[in-house]
Amino acid sequence: MTTRSTAAAARSMVLPLALAQFIASYAASNMNVAITTIADDIGTSVAGIQATITFFTLTMAALMIPGSKLTDIWGRKFCFNLGMIIYGAGALIASLAQGLGLLVIGYSILEGVGSALMIPPIYILITVAFDDMATRGKYFGIVSGAAGLGSAAGPLIGGAITSSLGWRWSFLFQFAVVVLILVLGRRIPEPARTATPPKFDLGGAVLSAVGLFLLVSGILFSSSYGMISWQVFVPVLAGLAVLVFFLRYLTVRERRGKVPLLSPRLFRNRTSNLGLSTQLVQWLILQGSFFVISVYIQQVRHYDAIHTGLLLTPATVGVLLASALAGRMAGRRAQAMLVRGGFVLTTVGMILVPLLVRQDSAIWTFIPGLFLMGFGVGVMLTASVNVVQSAWGDADQADISGLSRSLSNLGSSLGVAIAGSVLVAAHGQRLGTPFAVALGLLAGISLLGLLAAAFIPRKPPGAPPDMSPPGSSATGEAAA
Repeated sequence: MTTRSTAAAARSMVLPLALAQFIASYAASNMNVAITTIADDIGTSVAGIQATITFFTLTMAALMIPGSKLTDIWGRKFCFNLGMIIYGAGALIASLAQGLGLLVIGYSILEGVGSALMIPPIYILITVAFDDMATRGKYFGIVSGAAGLGSAAGPLIGGAITSSLGWRWSFLFQFAVVVLILVLGRRIPEPARTATPPKFDLGGAVLSAVGLFLLVSGILFSSSYGMISWQVFVPVLAGLAVLVFFLRYLTVRERRGKVPLLSPRLFRNRTSNLGLSTQLVQWLILQGSFFVISVYIQQVRHYDAIHTGLLLTPATVGVLLASALAGRMAGRRAQAMLVRGGFVLTTVGMILVPLLVRQDSAIWTFIPGLFLMGFGVGVMLTASVNVVQSAWGDADQADISGLSRSLSNLGSSLGVAIAGSVLVAAHGQRLGTPFAVALGLLAGISLLGLLAAAFIPRKPPGAPPDMSPPGSSATGEAAA
C-alpha cells in the first residue's frame, strides 16, 4: 500500500469480509442439527427439510460463476453489499416461515443467491488490496479461518441456539450478523475500474448454471440412492455434457471478439489449475471427514448435537491456529510447500482418528487426529487460495474467484456424497469399521491432492501481463 491511511482502510475491511465468509459457511452446516425440530414445527417431513438444504447448496453452486462475473459489471463492493442484503432478507423470511414453501424461498433461494453474489468479492477485494504475498496470506488466513470456523462450529452454535431459543433464532442470528456486516462494510473501498465493464454473457451464465446444477444434484442424490445408480449417473453425465459444451461455447465466443462468462485462458494456467485441483480436494476431505466423524460420534458414541460440536473443537482450534499463523508462514515458506505440508498433516490426522478412537475410548483419543486435520486444512486452504488468486492480474479476479468458489462447493458436495455412500455400502460390518473405511478412502484422496500439490512451482510466476483480446476485460496470458 502507498500510504499508512490506505493500509489501515484496507485492513479495516477484513473483519466484515471474514464475518461474511463465516456466516455463509455457518448457513451450510448448522441446519443439519435442527432438521427434525424444523420439520415438526412447520408440519413437513424430514425429507422436505433435507431437500431444502440440498437446494440451498445447488443454488449457491449453480450461480457462483455468474455471480462473480457481475462484480466486473456492477462493482465488487456493490455486489458484496447486494449479496448481503439478499442473504439477510432470506434469513428474515426463513425465520418467519410457517410452511416449507416460505422456508425454501428464504433459505434455499434468497440465501443461496445472496451467497453467490457476496462470496466471490471477498477474495477479490483482499487480492487487489494487498500486493505483498505474506500480507495477503495473513488476511486470506483470517478469511479461511472464518470459513473453517463457520463450517466446523455451525452444528455447535446452531445446536445451542436451537436447543435454548428455537430454530428460528438461528436465522435471526444470521440476520443480525448481516446487519453488523453492512455497518462495518461501509468503510470497504471500491477498487477503481481498470477497463470498461463488459456485457453480461447470458448464454454462458445459463449453460454454467445448468451444468453445475445437474452435476451437483447428481452428486447429492448419491446420499439417497448410492453412488452406482441411474438417479446419480443421469444428472452427472448430463451435467458433464453441458459443461463440456459450455467450454466450447466460451472458446467460440472469445474467437468472435465477444467477452465470454469465463475466458478459456483460465484453464491454461498450470499454476492456477494445480491450485484449483488442491482446493477441490481440500474441501472434499474437509467436509467428508467432518461428516464421517460427526455421524460416528452421534451413532456410535450417542452424543447429541451440542456435545458433537464440542468434541469437534480440536479441529476448529487447529483451523484457527493455522489461520492466525498464515501471514507468518507465507512470509517464511513458499506457498507450494505450505499446501504440501497441509496435505501431509491432514492425512496423518485422518489416519490417527481410526487408529486411536474406539467406541469406549477416552475423549483425548479424538484430540491428536482432529487437531492435525484442522491445522493441516487451515494451512493449505490459505496457501491454495493465495496460489490461485495471485496467479492472475486484478482484472481477472472476478473470473478466477468465481471458478475457485465453484470448485470448492463441488468438492464439499463430493466429500459428503462419497463419505455417505461408503458408510451405506459398508453398513452391516463390525461396529466402527464403516467409519474407518470411509476415513481411509478420504485419506487416499488426500494423497491425490498432495500429488497435485507436488507439481505447484515453489516460486509461482507473478500475475501475467495484460495480453487480453480486444474488447475483453480480462488480463493475463496462460502461464506455461
